[in-house]
Amino acid sequence: MADASDVFNRVGLTEYETMALEELLSLGRTTAPNLAEASGIPKARVYGVLDSLADRGFIKVVPGRPKEYQPKSPAEILDRAVENRRQSFEGFASDVEEYRDVFLSEYRPRYERASEDISPTAELFHVVDVGDPSERETRRLYDHADETLRVITNSFAYLDSVDRALDDAVERGIDISILFLHPDRLPPEKAAIQAEVVERLDAEFPEIAVRFSTKKLPWRGTLVDPSMDYDRGEAILLVEEPDVPNHMRQAALTDNGSFVAGMKRYFDLVWEYESQPSTQT
Repeated sequence: MADASDVFNRVGLTEYETMALEELLSLGRTTAPNLAEASGIPKARVYGVLDSLADRGFIKVVPGRPKEYQPKSPAEILDRAVENRRQSFEGFASDVEEYRDVFLSEYRPRYERASEDISPTAELFHVVDVGDPSERETRRLYDHADETLRVITNSFAYLDSVDRALDDAVERGIDISILFLHPDRLPPEKAAIQAEVVERLDAEFPEIAVRFSTKKLPWRGTLVDPSMDYDRGEAILLVEEPDVPNHMRQAALTDNGSFVAGMKRYFDLVWEYESQPSTQT
């Protein structure tokens, strides 16, 4: 379980800034020398640390002789951290947008010349390592879904890493279905993980449809917004290689509309004819 103090690192505080803010939340309003004494921050550094925290809106500076420093409430600190990140992103996006025209005029012709000899088949897939990179791409697909999201999985053991994106998709009204491998075809330890995940889905995401494939699944992955007109859709997939450890595997990504439509047909056929709505046989 995450520790509450992990938030300080998440919002980008240095070690001294974390020490100062934690101590202020316990002391309340105090002076810089008192804070240095209580926290162990060197007196030569404490004023710079406090100025940094004040600049980010995490503490108040109370005028006087001497000045005093007062922490914002924990809720205000979290809200300000989010607002700071939002403003930083908006500034970054604006800076990048200023370069769009000149960047595209310079580098798009180079890219197009270099890509002339690449066949459509060669562009069908690209790959990412299994683990954080594949989970990051999976979250991206969840975030980009406009209408439908389909998941094929053994136990959905990576739910914790995608639950925020999954929750957002549910909130947007995305039609979501998850096809699990039947637990009878899983090792006991993975079947136990699957049971916990399914129970959590039932409790937290009752809108999501769940079924269990009674036959082996040759691949796992996610597909979003497939079209039988073959004009859109994206997917990530991982073929079954039981003897290859995850850290040595790669997942394939595609935005080829025809291929994603074929994946949808496979999903629909298994869902309709080779799966059941519960794990009870």
